[in-house]
Amino acid sequence: MSRRSSRSSTMDQGEFILECKAAYLSMFDSIKEKIESQDSLLEALQQTGRNPSVKILKKYWTNDTDELSFDDFVDICKKEPVTTSDDLMKAFRKIDINGDGYISLEELHKILTSKGEKKSKSEVKKMIDEVDENKDGRLDYKEFCQMVMSTTEESKKMQRKMMERKEKKKRQDIERREKEANKENKDDDDDDEIDEECVTARSGSARSERPKPSPRKSMSETTTSQAQDVSHSRTSLREKTEDVSGSRTSLQSKDDVLLTSRRSSRSQNKDSSRSKKEKDREVGTPAGSRKSSLLSIDDLPRPSPRVKKDKSRQGSVSRAHKLDEPKNLREWTHTKSKGSFFMEDGSLICHQYDFNLPDDSKIWITIQPQKGSRGMDSSPVDTSVFILRDRPDEDGNLLVAFTEHRDSRGKYGVSCDLSAGKYYIMPYTTGCRFKSRKSESGKEAKLVSQDKGGKYVITKSFRKVLEDIFDYSDLDGNGFMSRKEFNLFNIRTSGEEVADEEWQVVEDRIDLEDGEITKAGFLQLNELEAEDSEGDTEDLWTTLVSMGYNKQLVMDQACPFQLDVYTEDCDDAELDVVRVDSYPTYPGDLSFDDIISKSFIKHGEISRVKGMKDLCMYTYTNDGWATLVLDNKSHTRVRVELDCSRSENVTSNHDSLQRTLRVDPGSTVVSFLPLN
Repeated sequence: MSRRSSRSSTMDQGEFILECKAAYLSMFDSIKEKIESQDSLLEALQQTGRNPSVKILKKYWTNDTDELSFDDFVDICKKEPVTTSDDLMKAFRKIDINGDGYISLEELHKILTSKGEKKSKSEVKKMIDEVDENKDGRLDYKEFCQMVMSTTEESKKMQRKMMERKEKKKRQDIERREKEANKENKDDDDDDEIDEECVTARSGSARSERPKPSPRKSMSETTTSQAQDVSHSRTSLREKTEDVSGSRTSLQSKDDVLLTSRRSSRSQNKDSSRSKKEKDREVGTPAGSRKSSLLSIDDLPRPSPRVKKDKSRQGSVSRAHKLDEPKNLREWTHTKSKGSFFMEDGSLICHQYDFNLPDDSKIWITIQPQKGSRGMDSSPVDTSVFILRDRPDEDGNLLVAFTEHRDSRGKYGVSCDLSAGKYYIMPYTTGCRFKSRKSESGKEAKLVSQDKGGKYVITKSFRKVLEDIFDYSDLDGNGFMSRKEFNLFNIRTSGEEVADEEWQVVEDRIDLEDGEITKAGFLQLNELEAEDSEGDTEDLWTTLVSMGYNKQLVMDQACPFQLDVYTEDCDDAELDVVRVDSYPTYPGDLSFDDIISKSFIKHGEISRVKGMKDLCMYTYTNDGWATLVLDNKSHTRVRVELDCSRSENVTSNHDSLQRTLRVDPGSTVVSFLPLN
């Protein structure tokens, strides 16, 4: 149901703008900064007391949206209402897991630790105690509404205070700069301390933006091989010890790889006092100057007896190796599931799995893109799997093993011995084939038409796409869509779970078979939606876009895959699809990027970057792709200019092989694969 109201009609316009500004400044340093992702837009709207669905967000953040300004944000706030009592009742029912009409400490704590800022049980208990009028340790609907509204009002007060402090500081900074402008500029900056924000100076802007703290960033710039046996293919990535001369498929040709590193500024307030000479040097520093470090092909890592290999590594890399399936695999217990990768606002989203192993066993896991899964260049998408423990081992490691070998059909696999316990199976793709579309052009396909009787019906081409979507969403491959599978589909397309009353509507409107939706029933649901909306296709397009289709009904922002798990010594292992989302945060506050970076560092060859004692480069290769990890051991951000533009037969997950990377303290991953 669509809800529209004008906030300005119930609030003084000036007060409304101030409220929007306070919410905006709670996330950004200035209203001149832009909202650069859909997640940031949602967070900013939530700061104002609005909580739009994914469907609503997609109206404002389309595939062509790169950024939104403060004025755009204000305009959205005018159109979208704040959270209503109906919204709160819906939220209450979702949190009330057991349906007893109350929200317990455990239920609320589970919700408040699933996403966003994590809260401890003591913090959640304090929230409940503040509004728990009858002191029974749980919340009824009235108390829940009181908690939400009081939290919202408290948040708005804090936002106002933050805004006032920032405005005051801004005035003080202006006054200070005016005083400093009257003094003689002093050239007191160290040559190595170049402002990290020199990019703004390049565009002619004299202002310096304070870099926002961010988690460790993984930029996977990878090149994947086509579906052919790499052990006999000219396209395989060669060993680092081989002579790269004359190889069209090697990661590096004889041409140099240029790494230009610039240290971040240790002070954010020196910009105004720099001399013209200093600023000119900041803008015009050439790549080959003494502030640059040149990494040639001779500097690439070579196998060395001084580099100790980890003996516990599962499946060492070998160019002569290919994917070897266990000979007695037919005797093993087999479980399987479908899944998909989705590209959303430049971020990777995928189905993720829990794997419960009651007994110690040798396992064999494979993953392969399904037929028709193609990258932006119409080549097969590379897929892989990482197996994680549910808690760190005695050495603090979560990663058990990951797929390194592939066969001629593009299937990746890994074999390892697992102890009984719970594991996470995380699908992964490098992003070399599977990328965000640059733009969308062409005529929009027709989804709905009217028959002779004036009834709205879905078109033949749309019906075919819906049949494919049903097959991809039928994760266990039994020909039906269970409530759980339909729930995951609904989360993907609307951002919301299927409530009991909504599932009841499904049961009332279509015939189910053993409690599951048939393909005919799924098509009928979409036909009913087209009929109910009287030919309006907005919601239908939301479904298609969420499932990775463009306006010509071509799937280019999704990649379905098949996951197969075999166990030799355990007959009752369970593979369970638990979410379709971006990668979560793991124990120890580790991101998935942190985990794969540590893995590539552990299994890669190290080389030092000239002129940068705190910057190391690790090179890792397997049967399909190679990865460079830039490990910044300093406490400041460095800028690295990576130039692989003269390499041949290579693609990556970035638009260009020549790119400037900002490497925060931690690691940045850059990967490559051969084109063919």
